[in-house]
Order: sequence, then structure tokens, then C-alpha cells
Amino acid sequence: MRAKTTAVVAGLMLAATACGGQSGETTPSASAGGSSAPAAKSLAGTTIEIAAKWTGDEQKYFQKVLTAFEEKTGAKVTYASTGEDTGAYLGPRIQGGNPPDVAVLPQPGLVQQYADQQALKPLSTEVQAQIDQNYTPYWKSLGSAGGQVYGVLVKAAHKSMIWYRAPAFDDAGAQPATTWDELITKTAQTLADSGTAPFALCAASGWTLTDLFENVYLSTAGPDNYDKLSKHEIPWTDASVTTALEKMAQIFGKKEFMLGGSSGALQTDFPTCATQVYGQKKAAMVIEADFVASSAVQSGAKVGEDAKIMPFPKAGDTAPVVLGGDVAVAMKDSKGAMALLEYLASAEGGSIWAKNPGYLSPNRNVSPDNYPDPLTKQLAQTIISAGEAVRYDMSDLAPSAFGGTDGKGEWKDLQDFLRDPKDIKGAQEKLEADAAKAWKK
Repeated sequence: MRAKTTAVVAGLMLAATACGGQSGETTPSASAGGSSAPAAKSLAGTTIEIAAKWTGDEQKYFQKVLTAFEEKTGAKVTYASTGEDTGAYLGPRIQGGNPPDVAVLPQPGLVQQYADQQALKPLSTEVQAQIDQNYTPYWKSLGSAGGQVYGVLVKAAHKSMIWYRAPAFDDAGAQPATTWDELITKTAQTLADSGTAPFALCAASGWTLTDLFENVYLSTAGPDNYDKLSKHEIPWTDASVTTALEKMAQIFGKKEFMLGGSSGALQTDFPTCATQVYGQKKAAMVIEADFVASSAVQSGAKVGEDAKIMPFPKAGDTAPVVLGGDVAVAMKDSKGAMALLEYLASAEGGSIWAKNPGYLSPNRNVSPDNYPDPLTKQLAQTIISAGEAVRYDMSDLAPSAFGGTDGKGEWKDLQDFLRDPKDIKGAQEKLEADAAKAWKK
């Protein structure tokens, strides 16, 4: 699942550039949405090490945030790249008693893992005050373990959208949908009637089907049931899962809705499906996250013109917003570590970061006006508008044996459901059996 998060960032940077949005140098005087910034602290002579996976442009843009922090506090911050395998980098350093002051983890599940190893330090009251001021309680809970708050979500990836090829819509007379019923009965049907396959599905990459399920489920079942299912507190045989699978079957059950039918979809990986929409122009829509921008640009499409997005249509009462993202934690109980985390949790720090391509903030007090291009502003606004209903990618919260392994668990079960969308009960029984095994381990 790590590949998803990596692709998100690269794709969003391309999207921002494609929209003409690369900004110049930034200054700390960014909109903070009425939220007070952390007070300046004298940290002259203090050196703080932060480790994260970012390299290249991602690292360059993050460095602007660190530089602003240095100018505000007098501290010196050094950056270390963990590479893609965060655990392989941090493990030996933790065991050797020399962890970085602050580490950025690619998913919340690692917070619990490192807390269990007693490798994390509880956040100070000042850091928690910034979290309480700028984040919904849900994000605070994701950074917590055993009743202690350890982490703050500092960067987000947006997974609740459908990308479409605007010329295909224009040629067919199709319109973007705001509800699931409109998507199926109007948008998709209009495209199919015109001879264009509505969807290119990337079903050979099983995680794309989990993203589809999560959006439909969050919309139909609501945030509370989403939380319960993500912890396996309700079974996958629950009626709420039935409803979501019935919605998905409205696509899976119509061969003309999927490029190549179900067999074609199951032989198409990500990002080939995006190439089929924007490069080969064989289909009109791809259901995936912000990182589709990268493939669209590589196929010669212009984001915001040929390649457009619609928010994931409501399948129920909730407008779904599903995010991935990175969590910053303290591995040393030092004044410098806590001051840096307090800054990263603030609207001031997030606003500086937001002025550069490739970034989305889950901080509700980082104004969309800070973002450098229309696409990112639109995505940021959906996060803020969703408020308490925003949720983290469910499969990334599950044990990897169920939610993150190719050819196993949820990935395989949803692929099997695509092959036989009439057998909803059978799909639920498989999902429940695999979930039960994974949560016992």
C-alpha cells in the first residue's frame, strides 16, 4: 500500500504544475484561518533531526517549512530521508538507541506499532493544543495509542474523486454526476449509449477496488459504521456492507460499463487504466485518487482542461472524503522535538507548505486560498467542507494480511466479486472469513 502514498505526492505535484501553479518562495505570513500560531521559542543552539520518506521536490518544499521554523526559533533542523521502507530505516536506529527526534510515518497503523515498542514519546500539552484547535477529533484518535496522543497528521492524499476526460463527455452529451444514481443511470449510461466505455477499472491492482468500496461504504453507511468496520467491530456480513456491494454491482454487473468487461478490468493494472482514458482515449472515467494527475499529464492531457475531476458522487447521506496521509511523531522527549511538532500541527506551518505544489493539509484552519492552483484548492475545500465526516483509507488501517497484500484478503475478495457481482452474500462471507483471520493474529 506504500506505493499508493508515494504516487499520490508525485501525481499531485504534476497536477499543480500542469495547472500553472508552481509558486515562488514563500514567507511565514500565511493565512491561518483565525487560528493562533505557536509562540516563538528560543531554541538557539538546539539541533533537531527529522526523518521522512520525501526526496527531490517533495523534500525541497518541506524544507521551506523547516526553514521558516528555524527562522522563528533559532533552532537548526537536519533532514534525513528514510527511503520508501520507513521501518527498515527506523528499526536499527531505534534498537541502537539513536532515533531521530521526529519521524514522519506513512500510515497511522505504525503509530500503534511503535508505541507498543515504547519508541514514541507522548505529545506535549502545547502540541495537543494545536491538534485540538486545527484538527477534528478523528485525526487526534488516529495519532493515539493506549490513551496517549503520539502523532499529528501533517500531509494528506485525497482519494474521493472520479477523473474524467472532458472531450468524451462533450461528445456524448454527458454531465458530471453529484449522486451515485446520476452516475449510473445518466452519466455512465449516456456514455455507453454513445459507444464510449464509461469506466476504465484498474482491477488487477486490488487496492483500487478497496478505494472504490471505501467511498461507497462511507457514503452509504456513514462515518460511525465506517469506523466500526475498519476495526472489525462489525462483521463484513453486516447489512451495511451488502448495501455498498449492491451499489458497486451496478458497475460490475454491466459489461458495457467497463472497458473490456470484467475480464479486461481484471487484467488492467494501475496506472494503465488512466492511460486507457487519457492516452488511448478508450474510456471516459477512472475512479481513483489525486495521483491520476501524473498519468494524465504523461498521456498528454492538461489537468483542468482535458482531465477534470468530480467529487465522488454521494451514494448515501454522506459526501465521502477518504484520505491517506503521513503522521509525524516524536521519538525523543526533547524541547526541540515538541516545538517542531507544535509548528507542524499549526495553521502557520501548514499554510507555508500549502503554497507549494504536491501538498494537501488535513488542518481545517489552513485556508484553500493558500494553495497554488485551482485543482488543489478544490480538493482542499472538500476536506474542510466534509468536517467531521472525513475518514482515513480503511484498508490502510487494517492488518496488512487483510487490507494490504496482493492476491489475498480484501484485495482478492473484491476482485472475485468483480468476476461474479451477483454473489454478494458469497463475497461478504469471504471478506468476513479473511478479516476474522487477520484480526486474530
